[in-house]
Amino acid sequence: MPVALITGGNRGLGFALARELAERGFTVLIGARDAARGQQAADTLRAAGHQADWLELDLERPETFAAAADAITARFGVLDVLVNNAGVMLESSEWNVNTTSTIPPDVLRRTFQINFFGAVELTQRLLPLLLRSSNGRIVNVSTILASLELHATPGSNTYETKTFGYNSSKTALNAFTVHLAHALRSTSVKVIGVHPGWVKTELGGKGALITPEQAARPIAELIVAPDPPTVVVLFRGKPLPW
Repeated sequence: MPVALITGGNRGLGFALARELAERGFTVLIGARDAARGQQAADTLRAAGHQADWLELDLERPETFAAAADAITARFGVLDVLVNNAGVMLESSEWNVNTTSTIPPDVLRRTFQINFFGAVELTQRLLPLLLRSSNGRIVNVSTILASLELHATPGSNTYETKTFGYNSSKTALNAFTVHLAHALRSTSVKVIGVHPGWVKTELGGKGALITPEQAARPIAELIVAPDPPTVVVLFRGKPLPW
């Protein structure tokens, strides 16, 4: 049974994707900061007959990365899928703003730690386990708001949405996707960037258009595809501009 780890897997898109993968025969490991919420999410999946557990993962506490890697090594010896899903938008309660000149430096640093640096370090820590898989997948959950081309194009559907910290941290995550895919090009591990859409979650906020379940399904299909596209950011299988 393949093993998948999803950061931020206890709610929203992360939990919906955990359920999708569990229904497709994966043992799902839910990465969560909060023990009670992580345990509850795992219990919900187990009550439905799925194989699931939770691991403490806090992207602001790298010591949790080592503990998670040790736990996965001891129990499974391999990791087939890592989904870097956990993320934050801290600078504003509104998306249709430009925070570039006002975002406090500490908020910008924390955003990058969670959305970028934490994802990079966790992936590096788990990479030996992923390389043991015959069909490994690393999925970086990005956003259309990371597209520099769309941000520079007046009239595009993201042109007026300049939440600088969130957007730029996800642009950096896209760069990680490209560079990691190149580093792993001769291995069995595929690196996939995805834009799930504007999802009705706590982060998505008011005005979001699709449910977590609607967003999770096409991502799960990419994960189980025998030869998914890589080195692009995909929305429902179609590439987005950089």
